[in-house]
Amino acid sequence: MAKIKITQVRSAINRPKRQKLTLQALGIKKLHNPVEHEATPQILGMVRKVNHLVKVEEQ
Repeated sequence: MAKIKITQVRSAINRPKRQKLTLQALGIKKLHNPVEHEATPQILGMVRKVNHLVKVEEQ
């Protein structure tokens, strides 16, 4: 399974609560602090919901 690196590049201030909870579920705590995950369908679905706030890199 491929790994992806997810980095938050835009603030979650003034975003809906669901988007903030999705970022929290992905393990993102700060801006520009990358986290790595397996590219499962569940993770890719969460990334798709907040794709305007994050940058995704395949490894």
